[in-house]
Amino acid sequence: MVSAAEQMAANTSWSALGKATDLRNRILFTLGLLIVYRLGTFIPVPGIDAAALQEFMEQAGQGIGGMVSMFTGGALGRMGIFALGIMPYISASIIIQLLTSMVPALEQLKKEGEQGRKKINQYTRYGTVLLATAQSYGLAVSLESGDLATDPGLYFRLACMITLVGGTMFLMWLGEQITQRGIGNGISLIIFVGIIAEVPASIAQFFASGRSGAISPAVIIGVIFMVIAVIMFVVFMERALRKIHIQYPRRQVGMKVYDGGSSHLPVKVNPAGVIPAIFASSLLLLPTTISTFSSGATSGPIMSWLLANFGPGQPLYLLFFVGMIVFFAYFYTFNVAFKPEDVANNLKNQNGFVPGIRPGKKTAEYIEYVVNRVLVLGSGYLALVCLLPEVLRGQFAFPVYFGGTSVLIVVSVTMDTIQQAQSHLLAHQYEGLIEKSQLRGRNKKRGKRGPSRR
Repeated sequence: MVSAAEQMAANTSWSALGKATDLRNRILFTLGLLIVYRLGTFIPVPGIDAAALQEFMEQAGQGIGGMVSMFTGGALGRMGIFALGIMPYISASIIIQLLTSMVPALEQLKKEGEQGRKKINQYTRYGTVLLATAQSYGLAVSLESGDLATDPGLYFRLACMITLVGGTMFLMWLGEQITQRGIGNGISLIIFVGIIAEVPASIAQFFASGRSGAISPAVIIGVIFMVIAVIMFVVFMERALRKIHIQYPRRQVGMKVYDGGSSHLPVKVNPAGVIPAIFASSLLLLPTTISTFSSGATSGPIMSWLLANFGPGQPLYLLFFVGMIVFFAYFYTFNVAFKPEDVANNLKNQNGFVPGIRPGKKTAEYIEYVVNRVLVLGSGYLALVCLLPEVLRGQFAFPVYFGGTSVLIVVSVTMDTIQQAQSHLLAHQYEGLIEKSQLRGRNKKRGKRGPSRR
């Protein structure tokens, strides 16, 4: 049976957007702040030699032009004020989440409700400032060593650091404003816009390679069908669930006895989201990025071996990429995203139980067993989606960078934003129905009049 809420959500039409003024204002507010973000990517850091920077980025696009440039929307290639993007905040958030699961003091702070959450958010902001400062200093030194600064020195380093750290903190503020007053998750939407903004140029470059004969028309058609198939596959897997049946016993309230209900515990096939792919890609791009910015200063036998064997498309690169995706999928799921002990304790406190399984420790072991089996499919799905573009890029030498991580982020953010928009439309429909029912009730009351007295 389909519930009334699900039936109403299925019948919700986007034509109701004109009547939902609150949703329309939220969408316009979100678009306005995202336009501000895009404009900021074109404002350069002071003291940068634009011609030398463009030539440098064209030669070094494989290392830093991949993962990092994908999250900055091209701001790194133009060395804009948002060149660091939102990555320091994401890195700080992930580090704080991992520390929360391992440090008892932070774990206790997380359980303190709203005050604890505010304190953890404050620690995350402090971590963002530290990471952004360290990254901006390294980037300033790298720009000087690459002869990309017009007037190198202490003033250039300070100006570059202040500009880049300020840009990252402003982006963090933009993301929080979008989350509170707009629609969707602000940080995710900023990353989403950064990826989407580079897609038209990449597609144009890809078709230009086809016109020049570098890529055959059959390969172009195959890639188009492959992208569509991968997006459909990602949507299917992101919505896939493993439902664990939960039973609630009968309960007596006063003189009344209420029958026990049943529900289910949803376990996503991919509980960790896109975090494992981001971790794995960042670690594998680290040797290439260090070598690129150091201009050969640290090149030695070890670095040369790493660059030769861990470059994109190499067998060891692909093998370790898969291994780290699987490792981070299990590690992040059981330490941050889905803790079987906490879930089992919550069920026990709510008098819920899995049929045939004792509450408490046995329930936690059963949930861990189920999640382990589900993660085999989830980590394999992540590895396949992230590995397929790498293999195709190595085999056909595609001039674009739109990897599996980008597809995962774009699809996940799109689904989440559409779901929130539908929730606002559904709430607006409920409000309209309540107002109509109240008006009808008032009319009925007005229609019932007593006999007139003479």
